[in-house]
Amino acid sequence: MAGRGTYRCLALVLDKTKLGESDLILTLLAQDGRQIRAVAKGARKPGSRLAARCELCCTTDMLLARGKSLDIVSQAELMAAPLGSAPDYGLLTAASSVAEVARLCSFEDATDGFVFPITVRALDVLGGASGALDGAHLDLIVAAYVFKLLAHIGYRPDLTSCVSCGDEAVSYFSAAAGGLLCASCATSIAGAEEVDGAAVGWLRALMAMRFDELASARIDAATAALLLAFAHVWAAVHLDSRLRALEFMLGC
Repeated sequence: MAGRGTYRCLALVLDKTKLGESDLILTLLAQDGRQIRAVAKGARKPGSRLAARCELCCTTDMLLARGKSLDIVSQAELMAAPLGSAPDYGLLTAASSVAEVARLCSFEDATDGFVFPITVRALDVLGGASGALDGAHLDLIVAAYVFKLLAHIGYRPDLTSCVSCGDEAVSYFSAAAGGLLCASCATSIAGAEEVDGAAVGWLRALMAMRFDELASARIDAATAALLLAFAHVWAAVHLDSRLRALEFMLGC
């Protein structure tokens, strides 16, 4: 039973940082959407039972003790490990990208009931069927997650018509402008990228379709990579942050 100085928390592990000789600092996404940073003492010691329960993207039922700056992990019970025991390189890279964006979109003492379930669902789909998704569908799910989560926190792209003049004949995309542009307006927007009708349709599908629907959709690798690149630029511009995991995923 949790005492006055402790509390229970169902949380998703978003990041791990080494501390001292044997400890870890965990960045956690709580079920209520808060971000928590906590120390897992001895988690890096050989044979530590805590280590396996605090792997990246695992959902864990934790007992945390309140600390002055960082809380302390007192107990941890593994609830779900969507990446499996030995995720391959592509799956781990995709999951790391999701965790990175979730970390940048969650905050201490700021609850949000949307962030935890959408992140858990994205990871479940990425790791479903023992990581059977190919590279194109990993790109597609991550791109959809980025656009969906940023839309929720206030950065929804305008994909219906030109963001500048309202013309429905759109053929360019710009994160700085806020979405799709017509050819005429795009000439005045630095960095606007030309897109064909198929790419426009896919951008709209990312917002409208569920993760499991996207996982079974037919898409070629080049189009999926383009969508991921657009998602990366969208997140980098609106979160005003460098997203290293996404950069790495794009470079693979």
